[in-house]
Amino acid sequence: MPNHDVIIIGGGPTGLSAARALVDLGISDVVVLEREAEAGGIPRHCGHLGFGWQSHKRFWTGPRYAAELRKSTRFLDIRTSATVLELGNDGTVRIQNNSGISELKAKQILIATGTRETPRAARLVSGTRPQGVMNTGALQQHVYFHGNKPFSRPVIIGSEWVSFSAILTCRHLGIRPAAMIEENATISAPRPGDLVARFVFGVPVRTSTKLLNIVGRSNVEAIEIEHQNKREQIICDGVIFTGLFKPEKALLPMGELPESITLAGNVLEPLKTSGECWQQGRIAAEKIAARLL
Repeated sequence: MPNHDVIIIGGGPTGLSAARALVDLGISDVVVLEREAEAGGIPRHCGHLGFGWQSHKRFWTGPRYAAELRKSTRFLDIRTSATVLELGNDGTVRIQNNSGISELKAKQILIATGTRETPRAARLVSGTRPQGVMNTGALQQHVYFHGNKPFSRPVIIGSEWVSFSAILTCRHLGIRPAAMIEENATISAPRPGDLVARFVFGVPVRTSTKLLNIVGRSNVEAIEIEHQNKREQIICDGVIFTGLFKPEKALLPMGELPESITLAGNVLEPLKTSGECWQQGRIAAEKIAARLL
């Protein structure tokens, strides 16, 4: 079984930042495992501006930022399309890739698996199962990766930062959201996000509004909502579930973590920006290097 100094699980801003920092600190035997076909994490899917300031003092799109992270680690052992199946307390990592299932071992392991949005099923939203229902990540892949326009007038569910990012993603292909709805009395993102959505992008934001059902057979036709104890429908052809992020903690062993395992980035709550994750990666690298040197 191959043995390494450090294995990093997750090739997003946290993992790539940590990998580069470890090499700079004198730890060269580092392996990064990334389940996607390309490293870079969530920024790869975000074609709008807003990335790179904390790490590079630049104002880039997400794909450009991800490309810069990959560039800074191009000489490292980054293994993509590698899914981690199991993590042992003894430093053993069981992975699956195109060659099958294998095992690696490391003195130190950094878990930087990030976070994920809560999908429709976990939100217990009733109704039919038509095409055109997705989360923000899937929308970004449709738009930025494939140039695909999955709908024309969707409704955005949620009002976190990522919900307003979904508006920008929609605009990239001329998609005009019919509305953004928020179950709480105020939006989750800071104001004046709702005013910008309404008056700059033409997307009305409806608070104290609960999604009840999705209507449609082969495609979304409308959603049924409840507002002030009254039910009504919003005509739309898609539904975008945004936010309610959950840390990707499936790999964490039961009980107290051994000193050989470190967590960093959005696998730890609360949700952090890509720049904050980049900084956390460097901090984690310093802790790991101190244990090895």
